Amino acid sequence: MNFLHTRNLYVSVIGTTAMIASLFGLGCKGKNAHDAAAAAPPPPAVVVASANQRTVPIYSEFVGQTRADNTVELRARVEGVLLKVYFKEGTHVKKGQLLFTIDKRPFQASLESAKALAAKAVADLAQAQQRTDVLQAQAQLADAQAVLTRAEQDVARLAPLAKEKAVTEQDLDAAIANQKSAKAQVNSRQANLTNLEAAVKYTIQRAQAEVKGTSARVDQAQLDLSYCDIYSPLSGVIGFLQVDEGNLVGRGDATLLATVSASDPLLVDFAVSETEYLKMTDPETAGDRRGSLRFDLMLSDESVHPYQGAFKVLDRTVDPQTGTMKVEATFPNPGGYLRPGQFARVRVAVAERENAIMIPQRAIQELQGAKTVMVVDAQNKVQVRSVKIGDKSDKDIVILDGLVAGERVIVEGMQKVRPGGEVNPTAGDAATKTQGAN
Repeated sequence: MNFLHTRNLYVSVIGTTAMIASLFGLGCKGKNAHDAAAAAPPPPAVVVASANQRTVPIYSEFVGQTRADNTVELRARVEGVLLKVYFKEGTHVKKGQLLFTIDKRPFQASLESAKALAAKAVADLAQAQQRTDVLQAQAQLADAQAVLTRAEQDVARLAPLAKEKAVTEQDLDAAIANQKSAKAQVNSRQANLTNLEAAVKYTIQRAQAEVKGTSARVDQAQLDLSYCDIYSPLSGVIGFLQVDEGNLVGRGDATLLATVSASDPLLVDFAVSETEYLKMTDPETAGDRRGSLRFDLMLSDESVHPYQGAFKVLDRTVDPQTGTMKVEATFPNPGGYLRPGQFARVRVAVAERENAIMIPQRAIQELQGAKTVMVVDAQNKVQVRSVKIGDKSDKDIVILDGLVAGERVIVEGMQKVRPGGEVNPTAGDAATKTQGAN
């Protein structure tokens, strides 16, 4: 009995131990399987875009720099102390707006002095034009001529009488002497009148010249006085103040006070190659747009200026060293938002391509000189495909070969996937909304 009892107890213990070991093994196996399932990562999320087919404009882009249509340096044209500045630096000013005032007192004094000299010159001219000495000499000449006439009459009357012995020879000789004396007096008075007339004429001419000279000095004094108030010659943006109030300006040279630039419209200078020039002007590609091309201005922050520009100047020749032609376009710039000196890209539609396969430019990758895209198929598997690209249109690019309309390409998240791997594709708009919600 004891032996049988002991044997049964041993068998029971062995069975229980085997069962526990079996259960423990099953538990460990299930845990490993669960951990393995938990360790497998989900497919990476990517943003995809569909290749679509449409008629698109073909753009050419150029690097340009903005330039003011008109720039004026405001300088002190007279010497004096800068009394007042009437503007804030970097603000808009209007044409005719008062900007600076230079001390006017020395110029007002010079003007009054010039006016006094001018008045004296006018008075001297009036006095010279009265010709009092000439009038007196003319009267004296007339008296002498009357005496001469009377003497000549006496000689003419006494000469026949002397022949008839009606008068003495002494009386005739006296009459002839009086005639000669009267004639000499007339000649003397005539010479005196001639000299006086010449002198008076010179005096009048000199007085007239003095009147003109003093009048010119008055005009110059008024002009110098007007230079004390400096006005804006155009509407635009004024730059930094170069001289502070209280400083002496205009000594030795025309001191630069500030610079004002016309801000609307604004010019953009850029260069185009011969090929691009022919694209823009070729009647077969440009069509009706040739001669009325409109330009878009893309700024450094990738924003687009809201106003389109137009041709203003096209250089007459191509630079033989660079093979480019200088172009100047003008853009409306209300409010002076853009400033001279900014760098920007100028874009112009030079042609249209019909039924073009288009994808975003950012989907293109370059590997060893070849252009590739990552295509997501119907099973969300990724494959790398070589493509042949064409012209750009806005932010899209034309695919000449390698894709068909409707295929999906990865535009974001390409660094997270490998060829043949599975992905979780999301449309760009949806991804944007999701990010906004987060």
